[in-house]
Amino acid sequence: MAATLEEVPRRGWILVKALMRFAFMIFNNLVAIPSYVCYVIVLQPLRVLDRKRFWYIEGTMYKWLLGMVASWGWFAGYTVMEWGEDIKAISEDEAMMLVNHQATGDVCTLMMCLQDKGRAVAQLIWLMDHIFKYTNFGIVSLIHGDFFIRQGKSHRDQQLLLLKKHLENNYRSRDRKWIVLFPEGGFLRKRRETSQVYAKKNNLPFLTHVTLPRFGATKIILSVLVARQENGSQAGGDAKELESKSKGLQWIIDTTIAYPKAEPLDIQTWILGYRKPTVTHVHYRIFPVKDVPLETDDLANWLYQRFIEKEDLLSHFYKTGAFPPVKGQKEAVSREMNLSNTWLFLIYSFAVLSACM
Repeated sequence: MAATLEEVPRRGWILVKALMRFAFMIFNNLVAIPSYVCYVIVLQPLRVLDRKRFWYIEGTMYKWLLGMVASWGWFAGYTVMEWGEDIKAISEDEAMMLVNHQATGDVCTLMMCLQDKGRAVAQLIWLMDHIFKYTNFGIVSLIHGDFFIRQGKSHRDQQLLLLKKHLENNYRSRDRKWIVLFPEGGFLRKRRETSQVYAKKNNLPFLTHVTLPRFGATKIILSVLVARQENGSQAGGDAKELESKSKGLQWIIDTTIAYPKAEPLDIQTWILGYRKPTVTHVHYRIFPVKDVPLETDDLANWLYQRFIEKEDLLSHFYKTGAFPPVKGQKEAVSREMNLSNTWLFLIYSFAVLSACM
């Protein structure tokens, strides 16, 4: 009984802190999101006069909004340790991130990771479940050009056609360069059993820490965004046209998220902060797009192989608490990801001042 009574103040403080954080999140959304929308409306003439500059400004504000979401976890002590290759080196190139999916906290984790990767997060498109369209952040994602995908076999073919059209109409016209995709098509806990049944039927590896990826969206993205090559140069057009054309998608970033004890963070935890401070680990591997097969069967096998390797990476992490070293290195090197409190103060101040105007 005494032990229980001793727990009361601690649990009471956790509850009070969670309520305070929830109130702060509501306030944050009430000042930041309307400000973003108002600026976008006011800047519409600039969109007509100078489309590239308009989307540059919009992307900057989008980065700030994602930085605010990242800060909710940062202030609660939820930090990120990065492993593997340095993706900052390719932040100016077009790239697609293939990420394993365990919980809603994966998105928040990536929002934090990408804050120090140049303008990558400002020029980013997310592929996310359609339910997010109806959240407070839905209007921001719609303006920015994120794609909401509806899950399920009955919707699959239609959704892939819509994705193709969306990328053709919104990706380069809005000066986007990165795209984030969760190829598993759902959370690990929801898809693991069906994935294992499918693997058994098709003589594929039995995976525990990830599920077999779906490749439809990946194929569409590659078919739309990879620059077509003819005789080593971009196909079609004269030299001036070629110079103005995008180089196309150049890199695949295989991104593996690992949580201590395989206990993922969800969005509720990220907002309310009721779990103890924890470090999420993110591992990167970079593959040139030119080495990725585009034919359906070959692409499926390539994706399966990446997720088999993710399984090995995660197995190693859960056994040792660290990812294995990059090929050619004797020891694995990790990098702690930091957010600047000064920068966070400035973007919050800007949002509040904008709301007061």
